[in-house]
Amino acid sequence: MSNDIQRIDSNERLSRIVVHGGVVYVAGVTAGDISGDIGAQTRDVLAKIDGYLKTAGTSKARLLTVQIWLKDIDKDFAGMNQVWGEWADKANMPTRATCEAKLARPELLVEIIVSAAV
Repeated sequence: MSNDIQRIDSNERLSRIVVHGGVVYVAGVTAGDISGDIGAQTRDVLAKIDGYLKTAGTSKARLLTVQIWLKDIDKDFAGMNQVWGEWADKANMPTRATCEAKLARPELLVEIIVSAAV
């Protein structure tokens, strides 16, 4: 194991954050409160991402790429995108992909994976 890789908040399945080569990789983030609609869950996820990026010494202004996974893209794309548009740093937009996926639990509506420059 090389010491040029920093692993933060690790357990037996994953590291929440990995930093290597000047890039921060954040594992898939889901809402802590799954009772809300797509807007509420997306806000929750993005707030958690802000915290993870801060822990790694960076911010959403340094995002490189984003993957957004929606339970139902037809139903939830517009609601997620509205919250995304309010949150994202418009002067520093990352690459982004959005798709529909079967998520780990039926109550989860969105999962987001990001990477950012340190």
